[in-house]
Amino acid sequence: MSHSYLTFEQLLQRVDEPYRSAFRRLLTEYGELFKSARGSSHNHQAWAGGYADHVREVMNTAVVLYEALARLRPLPFSLSDALVVLFVHDLEKPWAYEESGGAWRRREGLKENAHPFRLAKLAEAGVTLPEELERAVCFVEGEGSHYSNRARVMSPLAALCHMCDVASARLWHDHPLERDDPWEGAGRSNADPAI
Repeated sequence: MSHSYLTFEQLLQRVDEPYRSAFRRLLTEYGELFKSARGSSHNHQAWAGGYADHVREVMNTAVVLYEALARLRPLPFSLSDALVVLFVHDLEKPWAYEESGGAWRRREGLKENAHPFRLAKLAEAGVTLPEELERAVCFVEGEGSHYSNRARVMSPLAALCHMCDVASARLWHDHPLERDDPWEGAGRSNADPAI
């Protein structure tokens, strides 16, 4: 089955309320910042606008993976849940990087405080995540030092979101391409009218 790459607005149509309205508010208020922010200092989508490209990329990947995996076995969460977690998972990044001596680096202290920062930005938009979604946001980038062979730390929702994040950041770190991306309809977010 072919999947066309979706715009932010098309993706948000698949997100339940109150998140859809809150995300639209964030895109309206911070759209210019999102269009100029980098996805990382070096490793993935590290260009101006790469932040929005990475978020859109992980959300598009979730649509494809959710549908494919749900055909194999039931999933214990909705596509909307996955899209919410992925929209939020890097919400600190537009404020995270600064140029210093010709190189980009993360602002001091923001990595350690990324999760509270994300939650504060959501609160500004009028949203509080339920525990299951908030916990999934915490583990999109993996279990790290929280790993235990005695307890399952990463939820199924976090696991799917982690798959999407790894695909974008490591498999397709330089996508979407500026021109002629092989995924039908894919392109950089600076041309996306929703932001």
